[in-house]
Amino acid sequence: MRYILNKIVDRRITNYQNDLISKHYTEVENIYKQMRGWRHDYHNHIQVMKAYLSLGKYEDMDEYLNDLDKDLTNIDTVLKTGNLMVDAILNSKLSMAISQGININAKATVPKNLQVADVDLCVIIGNLMDNAMEAAIKLENPEDRFIRVYIREMKGQLYISITNSVGGEVKKVNLEYISTKLGLNHGFGLKRIDSIVNKYNGFINRQNEEGVFATEIILPI
Repeated sequence: MRYILNKIVDRRITNYQNDLISKHYTEVENIYKQMRGWRHDYHNHIQVMKAYLSLGKYEDMDEYLNDLDKDLTNIDTVLKTGNLMVDAILNSKLSMAISQGININAKATVPKNLQVADVDLCVIIGNLMDNAMEAAIKLENPEDRFIRVYIREMKGQLYISITNSVGGEVKKVNLEYISTKLGLNHGFGLKRIDSIVNKYNGFINRQNEEGVFATEIILPI
């Protein structure tokens, strides 16, 4: 019976992983389409500003620039980490968080030639960001919502830190934090993160203080 249950759980985790990877690739594709679209519009913006200049309509050009600046902030945070896949998934999640009224502070640099596969790294970051957004959005006051992202090489290893504000209870069973999500995919995101970290003999630490939850991950380079 235990063998059958383990097989069912393994199958669900595998299906969840495949769905997650597909979702992340879709996000990557969408963000690059968004960037290509803005590059295409860039030339049109230049022509409009040249026309305003030639006609001496400086106030109109100033208003146009202000509108353009607002559009740019809505497009993407455009955080450049040095890894295209991480750029795409992280910027997609940050853009989503901003649209939900979550304050963002992000610094990320990913070294080249990692032992960790890009897909695995994106699954980790995607899950961490999803969990952080899910927790932060529960706070009624948008000013209390925040996510801090810090990724860099540290002492020859890749250090990942995601800290977020928490609205609601953070559940813990047998000294381990558990997901509050409902449904068939309940807790699979946390399991997936742990599985990938173990796969590369990495280290993971989760901490919860009043109103704040933090996850730290160390992976070999």
